Amino acid sequence: MPSLLLVLLTIPWWWIGGGYLLAMVIVYFIQERLIFKPEKLSADFQFQYDAPFRELFFDVEKGVRINGLHFYRENAAGLILYFHGNTRSIKGWAKYAKDFYRYNYDVVLVDYRGFGKSTGKRSESAMLKDMQFVYDTLMVEYPESHLVLYGRSMGSGFATKLASDNHPRYLILDAPYYSFSKAVERFLPFMPLKFVLRFKLRSDLWITKVTCPVYIIHGTRDRLLPIRNSIRLQELNPQHTTLIRIHGGGHNNLPDFPEYHNFLRNILQY
Repeated sequence: MPSLLLVLLTIPWWWIGGGYLLAMVIVYFIQERLIFKPEKLSADFQFQYDAPFRELFFDVEKGVRINGLHFYRENAAGLILYFHGNTRSIKGWAKYAKDFYRYNYDVVLVDYRGFGKSTGKRSESAMLKDMQFVYDTLMVEYPESHLVLYGRSMGSGFATKLASDNHPRYLILDAPYYSFSKAVERFLPFMPLKFVLRFKLRSDLWITKVTCPVYIIHGTRDRLLPIRNSIRLQELNPQHTTLIRIHGGGHNNLPDFPEYHNFLRNILQY
C-alpha cells in the first residue's frame, strides 16, 4: 500500500483531473446503456396470451408511438396502469397481469420509448409526458376514481409523478427508490451526479404532493434497492402512505411470497 501511495503522489495532478473529467463525459454519454436494458420487438411481432387482451398504440406526437397491452374483464372493477422496470418489454412483463385481473381489474402495461415496439428518443421529461398522455387517454374510458397506478422498481418514479399531478384511486409502489439519482449514487459515489445524470426521477419530491392512498411493497432483503428507500418515502408522506414489508423478499421475487398476493387481494377487493 505505501508503494502504491508513492506512485499516486508522483502522478501530475492534471492527469488525475483530466482522467476524472473524461470519466464524467463517458458516464454522461453512455448512461442510457447502463440504465435501460430494453428488449426491442419488430413492428409485426404478435403477442400471444391465454387471457383476453388487445394491443394498444398511443400516438403522443410525430415519431413517438407508445405500445401497450390491455388485459380486459367483463364489468371490470377498475383499471391497473402498470409501469415496469428497466429491463425487457411488456412481452415478458405481461405475465404479472394475472396478479390483478384475477380480482376483476383491467390491466394496461406500456413500454417506454425504445422498449418493445415503442418509439422516440428518451429523456426524462419526454417519458413523463408520454405517461401523462397515456393516463389522459385512458381516462376517456375509465373514471379517474377507478384508476390504480402501479410502479415497479424504475417504474415507481413514473407512477409517483403521475399520482402527484392527478387523482387516481391508489398509488402502489413495488420496490421503489427514494430518488433515482440517490439509487445511482450507491454505484458511482465519487461522481457529481447532479451534473452528469440526465435521469433523476425525484420520487422524494413528487410523493409529498400525492393525496391518494399510497401503498409501498418492499422486500426486507432487497440488495439492489434496500428497503430504507421505502422507509424514507413513507416518512415524507406518512398521512397517506402504508409500507408493507415482505420479510425475506428480494428485489425481483416479491410475487413468490403469499404476503404479496394477500396485500393485493385486500386492497383490490376492498
